[in-house]
Amino acid sequence: MTAIEGFHVGFAPSPALGNASTFIRRRDFLLLRLKGEDGTVGWGEVFNSPFAAAGFVRSRLAPLVLGQPAAEMGRLYQAMLGTLGYDRRGAAMMAVSAVDMALHDLAARARGISVARMLGGALRDRMLAYASGPFIAEGGAPYGAYPAQIEALLGRGFRAIKPRVGFAPRLDGAVMRAARRQVGDDVALMVDVNQGYSVGAAIESARHMEEADLLWIEEPLGPEDIGGYRAVAASARCAIAGGEALASLAAFRDFLEARTFSVLQPDLTVCGGFSGLRRVAALADAYDLPVMPHVFGTCVNAHAALQMGALLTARRGGGPAAYPFVEVDATANPLLSLGGAIAPRTDGTLAVPDAPGIGLELDPTRLEPWLSEHWALDAG
Repeated sequence: MTAIEGFHVGFAPSPALGNASTFIRRRDFLLLRLKGEDGTVGWGEVFNSPFAAAGFVRSRLAPLVLGQPAAEMGRLYQAMLGTLGYDRRGAAMMAVSAVDMALHDLAARARGISVARMLGGALRDRMLAYASGPFIAEGGAPYGAYPAQIEALLGRGFRAIKPRVGFAPRLDGAVMRAARRQVGDDVALMVDVNQGYSVGAAIESARHMEEADLLWIEEPLGPEDIGGYRAVAASARCAIAGGEALASLAAFRDFLEARTFSVLQPDLTVCGGFSGLRRVAALADAYDLPVMPHVFGTCVNAHAALQMGALLTARRGGGPAAYPFVEVDATANPLLSLGGAIAPRTDGTLAVPDAPGIGLELDPTRLEPWLSEHWALDAG
């Protein structure tokens, strides 16, 4: 690679996006662009700790990868892991994730093939898309707009929908029972609690939502409460999902050994990019667990997740199709559609691009309306 660039981009959602833990009033991301000697580029993303990760890229990772061939991404991944020190589950790992993602994009583009093809070949050319939303509203009616918003998502072609819940267990049950009556039996419903409940409240919420016939309840507790997740999983009648906040392979091992999750959702931007997620997926295969990438960021991670999802083992988990599904941010996110609209087809699926790299053509000038900082380092 001859250069690495960082683009800090972000926007303020309006209205704020509410979940059981917070109201998101600002969404910031780091996009990395690696450049090869022939001018080919590759993109990576950090969605959780973009400013801290940028510092780690600039100080520790850039000297490792600049001047090196992207095709040796396996060796470079091991070298990057060697820089982590104590920070194996935080911003440093997110920095590694973004660089690894960009290395894979660049290496595949240089060969003129997709990442999925480079990594052995796609197992599928489409995946069922599930809408990430609606979100909790501020004020006295946290779920008041859900019926209209769910109807709008159905109108957009989604056959699987994941609302946020976690305001109160009884209200969770009421809103999801109403959602099931609204969508009928052929649309998949799941919920995301965004780490917002204690163990007792999570168990109570799951009990109130049983009649909604949910595919899964996602992140009902804080991300490292293994004992709590074990208790909720033993009590709930539907699957418990999680893993987006886990970064190290050891963290996934600990949760899987405890039999906490029935659906695993690692995020490419958190757990080590393509290299890291492939390790997690291999571990999950040993437990016969379905894996599907968590996605809630820009078009970069969205396109990368489609490539990764195409490589994952198919498993039946209920709903209108076999897992893996692919998550789609259903909010007004201007950074999601920079490479073209990401919308389900008439059958509710998204196509997996077979274009070079992650299948995204992104002109950096399109980032300018949301750009707060740009930096660049070269091999010289």
